[in-house]
Amino acid sequence: MSQHPSLRSDSVGAKHRNVFKRLERVKKLQEMGKWSTRDTAYNLPKVKSMKVKMKKVKEAKVAAADGVAAPGAAAAPAAGAKPAAGKTAAPAKKS
Repeated sequence: MSQHPSLRSDSVGAKHRNVFKRLERVKKLQEMGKWSTRDTAYNLPKVKSMKVKMKKVKEAKVAAADGVAAPGAAAAPAAGAKPAAGKTAAPAKKS
């Protein structure tokens, strides 16, 4: 009999947790340099847990940043082609 997917313990599907166990908080404080050997494990300060999101960078933007034109980036749009949505000129500011 197979195991239900919700009961599996994969590291791939590990979720971000905001609450740490006491040992995890002590390790985090040691990494930050706020823990000394004389401190007790009780009444620990709060430890902020931040989830880091990585944005995917398009290859064309990377090539343009290096000074190399991406293929097709400098090509003019075909005659009669409509501009892409969101690529219109910004309206003038009101005084």
